Amino acid sequence: MHSQPQAIVAPIPEFPGRAASPTSWLAQCEKFLGYLTEIPAALLVLAEICVLFAGVTSRYLFHTPIIWADELASLLFLWLAMFGAVVAFRRGSHMRMTAFVDKASPGTRSRLDLLAVVAALTYLVLIAHPAYEFAVDEMMVTLPAMDISNVWRAAAIPVGVVLIMAMALLRLASFADRKLAASMILAVALLVGALIALQPVLASLGNLNLLIFFVGVVGLLVFSGVPIAFAFGLATLGYIGLTTPTPVGVVIGRMDEGMSHLILLSVPMFVFLGLLIEMTAMAKAMVDFLASLLGHIKGGLSYVLIAAMYLVSGISGSKAADMAAVAPVLFPEMKRRGAKEGDMVALLSASGAQTETIPPSLVLITIGSVTGISIADLFTGGLVPGVVLAIMLSLVVWWRYRSSSQAVDRKAAWRVVGKTLLIAAPALALPFVIRAAVIEGVATATEVSTIGIVYSVCVGLFIYRKFDWRRVGPALIETASLSGAILLIIGAATGMAWALTQSGFSRQLADVMTHLPGGAAGFLAVSIVAFIVLGSVLEGIPAIVLFGPLLFPIAKQLGIHDVQYAMVVVLSMGIGLFAPPFGVGYYAACAISRISPSEGLKPIAGYMLALLAGTILIAVFPWFSIGFLG
Repeated sequence: MHSQPQAIVAPIPEFPGRAASPTSWLAQCEKFLGYLTEIPAALLVLAEICVLFAGVTSRYLFHTPIIWADELASLLFLWLAMFGAVVAFRRGSHMRMTAFVDKASPGTRSRLDLLAVVAALTYLVLIAHPAYEFAVDEMMVTLPAMDISNVWRAAAIPVGVVLIMAMALLRLASFADRKLAASMILAVALLVGALIALQPVLASLGNLNLLIFFVGVVGLLVFSGVPIAFAFGLATLGYIGLTTPTPVGVVIGRMDEGMSHLILLSVPMFVFLGLLIEMTAMAKAMVDFLASLLGHIKGGLSYVLIAAMYLVSGISGSKAADMAAVAPVLFPEMKRRGAKEGDMVALLSASGAQTETIPPSLVLITIGSVTGISIADLFTGGLVPGVVLAIMLSLVVWWRYRSSSQAVDRKAAWRVVGKTLLIAAPALALPFVIRAAVIEGVATATEVSTIGIVYSVCVGLFIYRKFDWRRVGPALIETASLSGAILLIIGAATGMAWALTQSGFSRQLADVMTHLPGGAAGFLAVSIVAFIVLGSVLEGIPAIVLFGPLLFPIAKQLGIHDVQYAMVVVLSMGIGLFAPPFGVGYYAACAISRISPSEGLKPIAGYMLALLAGTILIAVFPWFSIGFLG
């Protein structure tokens, strides 16, 4: 029997103030809903692994592609995302910004926790009927390879919405102060009614509503402790429903689009791979080697984290998946050595932004496709900027740990280093196996994680001989929960990005930037600020599709090299994507790390300033981006 490992951190607590005892009928209902969602969610993760690996082996070994594999994987993926979101809601694992909630008095905290549930329920009630209509409309669409109606996939959204609503209602019914719960529901209902009454006034404000909803409403909800996905969703619904003639049903389509990109399937696959690495003792072997090599240096594993993110970046095509592949390996040992949780998640998030230009980067591929810049040049130009930012982050690590009392080991003899390297070799080979599979065309970025999973299972069974089958089920459920929390945020953010696109904001921004004073330097400076903001709300690919064709020609007219400008843009968006309070990537890092977002707010400031300084260096010195171009 293998002992259970120490958890990275305690899970984010559920909303307190519950009156129901574990034996009450409410608790029994919630337990039943838990079984109803957790078991299918675990089976869906397992099914995705089997489908993707079967696709790889059939195509590469037997030269007979399974033509319906991608369609089936996409169908199962949306169900996985929605069931995972339900599991995450039941476990209280949806990301919340609790910096202010934690500092409030117990009474105020209870009210804010109640508000979080009521706000989530409000969003779900508002989208329930549009989600049903979306699924009905998809009934007329046929999946070409499988020759079945797309309703089998689209139905996942309304089913997931209803299940989360049921969880929210049970949570409200079990709240200790029924009178307070009723008054909170009434207050939110009156607020929604007041906004509907003000619709003519709001519609006349034009793009000022962008500030009202996407800055004011989002900021208020996020800092009140409303889960990030529901805060984004409510702001988008409010903006579209109250200020535009567009039906709110389009939000469901955009949500479906954001959650259905097949490349995102690598997120749950790499989350599960990270759990397997720990379960099979591969993580221990790698950490033992790294500890023998750098254990005598203060903050040594922080440097390893920066380097590891550089090495694995781009393998999966998803930053969330990259972080999921690294954090479970390093965080337990970092915590054992005295690293603070907030600093760990802050560095993980910052290293995600640092590696945005490392090929094969989907953002760089998108830039090349929409602007005509050579993708090979972009890949070549992206390597050195990643190193520059890694050095900047390392300087912050050195500064913070220079006088730290964090535990360090005595410098290991080279004989010990060699022995631990030999033991760790099968585990250390994993990232090279994964990257080689992508480069050699064995598997796509989505499929390659399954090769890593099979490799890890084999190494655990036959080399390290440590594999606890009883932990597979909980690991599958944990994978679904974390993935659902991340993917729901991405879906909500996609809807918000679409709303910004439809507002005409992009054209107005391009017109303003065309007439900036200061020439190339002024244009680069404003581009950095603008893309940090855009990265926090649009993410990389939507922002590039929207602004790339408009701004890259302006940069070229000002004498800025296309590749250099691409690096500045990508890194700036990376800062926005991973910087709280709006950056989706930051919450993905928190979800993967199982660390509350409030823990990382203070330590991440120094890392983000280092990234900003590095981005400015790349803007000032073109050589970093174009020095190795032919």
